[in-house]
Formats: sequence, C-alpha cells, structure tokens
Amino acid sequence: MTLSPQIRDRVQDSFARQGMMATLGARLVDLGPGLCRIAAPITPAVSQQHGFAHAGLAFALGDSAAGYAALTLMPPGAEVLTVEMKINLLRPAAGVDLVASGQVLRAGARLTVVRAEVQARAGDGTERLVAVLQGTMIPADAG
Repeated sequence: MTLSPQIRDRVQDSFARQGMMATLGARLVDLGPGLCRIAAPITPAVSQQHGFAHAGLAFALGDSAAGYAALTLMPPGAEVLTVEMKINLLRPAAGVDLVASGQVLRAGARLTVVRAEVQARAGDGTERLVAVLQGTMIPADAG
C-alpha cells in the first residue's frame, strides 16, 4: 500500500517546518502508511561527553518518526502532537548517523499508539539498535 500524493505532501510540508529537525540536519528518508524513517548525522554538536550521540538526538528522531507515522493515518487537515513518549536506551549510540523508524501500532478515533526503533549506523552501513520508544499521539488542528 502506498501513500496518496496529498498525504505525502502534507507530511513533507510539516517536516520542513520543524526547526528542531533542521537544526539536527535530519532528513525524511522513507514514508508509508503508518510508517516513517528519519535519519540525522552524529556530529560533535549532538554528541555527549564520551563522543556518542546524545540521548536527546535519539529521542527527537524517534518521537518525530513515530509522530509522522501517525500523521500518515490521520484525517485531512490534522497535524500531530505527542501526548506521551517513553524511551529505553539500549546501548551507546556510536556511528555516523542515527536512523529512527516509526510505526503505528494502533490508530484509534482520537489516540494513536506508536513505536519507534532508533539504530546507530556505522560507516560500513551496519546498524545496531540503540533505543526503542513507545508513545501516544493525537491529531491537532493544523491552523
């Protein structure tokens, strides 16, 4: 199943308005019904004192990937807001970038339950799971 051009444009337009994602150098790399992948480089500006990607980067990417996965299933004219989000950090995030894959677990009439996995990608392309997130999204008026 593929996304309609209208839904794809809506998600891409929303993503383009996110100052946080722009600041992190994040890019939308894949989008489908109930699915979204976002990647961002691990740079000194987003690292912690040991040189790993800061947990804040993993959270921001996972939250946005999960939120945009939810937005693909929301009605026209809606935007998305996070109600709550939990993160489990599994290992230090070492690599060249982080890739967050968000998915919808259940889309209800008002609440959408989401999950995201964040992988650290090495220079050779191998990925290691570094964080998992689970949360709830709601639709919000786009205006």
